[in-house]
Amino acid sequence: MRLLFIIGKRFSQNRLSLIGAFIVFLLITISLSAPFITPYNPTTIDVHNVLSPPGREHLLGTDELGRDLLSRIIWGSRVSLKVGFIAVGIAITAGIIIGAIAGFYGGLIDNILMRFVDIMLAFPTFFLILAVISVLEQSIFTIMVVIGLTNWMDVARLVRAEFLSLKEKDFVAAARAIGASDKSLIFSHILPNALSPVFVAATFGVAGAILIESGLSFLGLGVQPPEPSWGNILTSGKDNIEVAWWLSLFPGLAILITVLSYNLVGEGLRDALDPRLWEAERH
Repeated sequence: MRLLFIIGKRFSQNRLSLIGAFIVFLLITISLSAPFITPYNPTTIDVHNVLSPPGREHLLGTDELGRDLLSRIIWGSRVSLKVGFIAVGIAITAGIIIGAIAGFYGGLIDNILMRFVDIMLAFPTFFLILAVISVLEQSIFTIMVVIGLTNWMDVARLVRAEFLSLKEKDFVAAARAIGASDKSLIFSHILPNALSPVFVAATFGVAGAILIESGLSFLGLGVQPPEPSWGNILTSGKDNIEVAWWLSLFPGLAILITVLSYNLVGEGLRDALDPRLWEAERH
């Protein structure tokens, strides 16, 4: 409990991270409340308000089909939230399992798993995702799974490094001496002490997943219309850039602010969880 208090205190001292955390909380609240706060149905076509500029009736304007842009951006945040958290959850789970096995057992198992990680890292992630999605059904479920299964490698390397260090500690030797099983050593003794860098990686991973989903939707390989996504809203903005600047500006700002906020939170967590900075402050 005291450790959580120290981490919270250190995190609160970083004003930029606090701002980022507030924005992330606000974005999550808005996305969860979308059915109740959106002024219009995001898929309703209104031919009388095609490409209307921002005004009193439509605060952020409308798109080429007369759909309210504010409503579509709010509903698009739900897609980003879903993709970010579920894809990162898949990546974190896979990374922890592979990294823990490699770091705990070492030897041949470690070499095989780490070479597999190296092979995966050799492929440009975005192009690997493009290749997989191009042959699969284009759905939000496919996008989440593919992003998760192509972004676990860094987490695996972080967890492996922590396991290599922690398994030599006295508390692990003591647990082994009283007959603790490998499963108990991994999940009850070592893993809880190896999760700090995973939390930081997860925060950065959410921002990365949102960017990847937006890029895929922008290219027409992600969320398909009429379901709103920040990426496919930008696609319509590209097609109407000369007459409807708001279609590019506002979803672009939504992506920028969201990704920046998650990165600020990740920076704050990284500093708050770094024991080397604690020692530096003591001296």
